[in-house]
Amino acid sequence: MKKYILFIVLTFLFFEKINSQILAPIIVKSKTVDYKKLAQIDTVVNSYIQKNWLIGTSIIVVKNNEVIYYKGLGYADKATKKQMANDAIYRIMSQTKAITSLGILQLLEKGLLQLDQPVSEYIPSFKNAKVLATFNPKDSSYTSVPAKRAITIRDLLTHSSGIDYTDIGSDNMGAIYTKAGVPSGLGHTNGNLLAKMQVLGSLPLAHQPGEKFTYGLNSDLLGCIIEIVSGMSLETYLQKNIFNPLGMKDTYFNVPLTKASRLPNVYAEEDGKEIFEWGNDYNKINPNYPLIKHSYFSGGAGLSATAYDYAIFLQMLLNGGKYNGQQIISKRTAELMLSPQLDFKYNGNDDFGLGFSLSSEKSANLNMRNKGSFSWGGYFGTRYWADPKENLIVLVMTQQKNNSHGEINNKIENIIYGSLLR
Repeated sequence: MKKYILFIVLTFLFFEKINSQILAPIIVKSKTVDYKKLAQIDTVVNSYIQKNWLIGTSIIVVKNNEVIYYKGLGYADKATKKQMANDAIYRIMSQTKAITSLGILQLLEKGLLQLDQPVSEYIPSFKNAKVLATFNPKDSSYTSVPAKRAITIRDLLTHSSGIDYTDIGSDNMGAIYTKAGVPSGLGHTNGNLLAKMQVLGSLPLAHQPGEKFTYGLNSDLLGCIIEIVSGMSLETYLQKNIFNPLGMKDTYFNVPLTKASRLPNVYAEEDGKEIFEWGNDYNKINPNYPLIKHSYFSGGAGLSATAYDYAIFLQMLLNGGKYNGQQIISKRTAELMLSPQLDFKYNGNDDFGLGFSLSSEKSANLNMRNKGSFSWGGYFGTRYWADPKENLIVLVMTQQKNNSHGEINNKIENIIYGSLLR
């Protein structure tokens, strides 16, 4: 009996140590990794850089709460040959969404909102929502029919509300949003978030709420709800409740000018042609937006961060909501966040949780990631996934929009899993 009690105590202490351990941004030699195989990442990435298929990247791999790979490869500035640093600060765009989702779930735990609560209770313009019926491309006029039910916070978290995207969404909805002055949030720094979301509430939905997955401005709306409920700006709320407790010291809406040199240049590729530097007016996004002081905080696309900072965020979720001795969200809430929420596969194969894509059994049978791995990425080519079964986190960060050689991500994934020892 005493041996059993001792075993329970030691097991508890072991997991307590894992859950409170701080990730160190230095490489640890683990017995569970074949480092010779893992080094093939360098070989593959450098070959792509030499062929001008990739400008630069920062990659971090975390296994069992320890950093086993962390490097910058290639260039932060191709013209000057400035080397990419591992701690470069990337415009993570849509990787912002998962952090905003976490903020919503923190408010859920405080009893300040509910997942199936209508959005109209916070922004009245969403009451009596309409769904697009017909659209005239000549003048962006349209007709609509009544929505069958109200949009809920859960709909926003799962991108099943029927809200679309400006600029990167469907042609019809994008035209309607543009005409009404609703921004995409991608690099947007002007205006008042609440005012724009109020306008959004008066516009039609692309489809009936809950009918299907449509990637859209849902997280910008969630960020607005955080501001309404908390009484803080989204910037202040995330800093106080997520970034500071986790020790995410390089994650910002407004990147300090003292850290401006750590922002890599942004590059673009069109139709498989040679990569070129992103100009200030290219695709309606000024790449300097993180350095332009602003108070329009896009919960769907506004943040910049390092690979290391985002790895901390993901490790907290793998730890059941706990990191550095602090319970950011409860274990059950973390489980809920990473549980399938839709009655259908959002992309034909995978599930979707409260802010993440979730690898299904079918996907796990076709690729390296295990079932239940959660992932997403950003507009400028940042990508991440976390695999609970392997206690594995990977971030591959670039600042390159469009990549005709995107298969490099699959190659990196295969190398990483191939290096893991059982």
